Amino acid sequence: MSFRIEKKIYIKKEQLIEFKSFLFQKNIREIYKPREVESIYFDNCFNQIYFDSIEGLCPRKKIRIRNYPGKKNKEYFLEYKISSVEGRYKKKKEIALDVFNHHLKFGIFDTKYGVCKPNLIVKYNREYLKKEDVRITIDTDINYKLYNNNIQKKDSDTIIELKTTINKNLDDLLKDYPLQEIRFSKYCNGMGLFKS
Repeated sequence: MSFRIEKKIYIKKEQLIEFKSFLFQKNIREIYKPREVESIYFDNCFNQIYFDSIEGLCPRKKIRIRNYPGKKNKEYFLEYKISSVEGRYKKKKEIALDVFNHHLKFGIFDTKYGVCKPNLIVKYNREYLKKEDVRITIDTDINYKLYNNNIQKKDSDTIIELKTTINKNLDDLLKDYPLQEIRFSKYCNGMGLFKS
């Protein structure tokens, strides 16, 4: 397992062109074509994963199944994002369609949280960039939907994630651009919008 350093940046939609221009001046380049991402988040009947994340408790985790709706051949990935006292890491494995459907129907059993059922669907468009060890994703057009409800909420702003294993590379990048670092979770943000 390798621990990751993550920083999340919030910018207004109108700042995006300026920010991309800054990135390309730094020789940061696209590594994949942009694509739509869909994540289905799971939680227990008490929404304990949500509340643990809001409180910043450690250890904690998020459980989701991710897929890419635009792909011809559907792939489903079961992912655990784990925050421990030692750091953050992600466990990911591809699952078959029948396993995906089983989890949607019966949930996922977790040793900490018990049976977790699908709770929130998050869809967004993602761009993928990289320089050396720093990977940068830019998420726009973020849409939230409760799993058993047709009501949707939108986020008009942009979330940028910077991920690396070497903190120096992030520091060198961030010192040249005045960015507002935030603590942000799409799952918590979406749930919060429906609770407000």
